[in-house]
Amino acid sequence: MLKLTNVSVRLGASEVLSNIDFEVNNGELVVLLGANGAGKSTIFNTISGFHKPTQGSVQFLGQNIDGKSPDKIVKSGIVQCAEGRKLFHDMSVQENLMMGGFIHRRKKKQLKQSLAEAFDLFPVLEEKKDDPARSLSGGQQQMLAIGRALMAKSKLILLDEPSIGLAPLIVEQMFSIIQEINKSGTTVLLAEQNANAALKIADRGYVIENGSIVIQGNNQKLLKNDDIRKAYIGA
Repeated sequence: MLKLTNVSVRLGASEVLSNIDFEVNNGELVVLLGANGAGKSTIFNTISGFHKPTQGSVQFLGQNIDGKSPDKIVKSGIVQCAEGRKLFHDMSVQENLMMGGFIHRRKKKQLKQSLAEAFDLFPVLEEKKDDPARSLSGGQQQMLAIGRALMAKSKLILLDEPSIGLAPLIVEQMFSIIQEINKSGTTVLLAEQNANAALKIADRGYVIENGSIVIQGNNQKLLKNDDIRKAYIGA
């Protein structure tokens, strides 16, 4: 479904990604592990069209997308839920969700159905649909950010650090919801520092350090890797 081949990216004078090769197959839940600043968000922003590779290619459903604008990439079927949530804080919960479905704004019936699905997945958002986004707790804001991304009805969702800043109980709930989203038919690429929680729900994973992929494998292989356990799990 998604394939990055020999992708390098420069920002200013620095090469921030170097010879990145990885792929995500249809229906998978794949995790991209790495410390803060390792290059996870840069990979996401390259896939989403905010950065242009200096070399290599990004393909989605067999078509090169590395020259496309971000809005065209969303229309092609990829949506990103960015780190930090990027909500419209003075707008209501429902208004934020509707912004996520902007590319389908002429399809009123579909938007109504998508909104109902978001409320089914996150019942607390329906309870607070008229409240401003800034009034929500951290966990509820993350739910809103994911719900807004799902409104685009994408084939592939990129989730960038969805567990950051959340209490352990909320993190567990969040990963359960991400797994549910995947099982319902949406392919997921998840960027995370929380390796233990992410690998428990992922099919496969890649580890990035200093802008390069250093390890890859299925979830069990990565969970058993001593270097990963020491760096990300603390065991």
